[in-house]
Amino acid sequence: MRWKLLAIASLAAAVVGAGLFVALASLLSAYDLRPPFWLGAATLVLPLASITYAAIFVYRHTARRRKLQAALTAALSILLTCCALLAADVLIKRFKVREPVPPAKTNGRAAA
Repeated sequence: MRWKLLAIASLAAAVVGAGLFVALASLLSAYDLRPPFWLGAATLVLPLASITYAAIFVYRHTARRRKLQAALTAALSILLTCCALLAADVLIKRFKVREPVPPAKTNGRAAA
């Protein structure tokens, strides 16, 4: 088996797929726009396309056990993409800039 090809193709598919997904999702939500559901769901096509491309690439560039290596590439790419998306979600929530809270109105009375 070509383990290096399998690992590099899976890693590249995960980075490209998750990166494009996060970039497009950030672009859609940058201005608090509420995109239609189909547009939000369409962003999932990017990771699936990169995973499919990586599996086909490995299938075409191996001589033996082609189906097994393509399936392993797809499975590893899915796992790495899910991990990358989870890490991106945690990092975005952690470093999100919060707006300051305005002071409470007291109607001219002193606070007790």
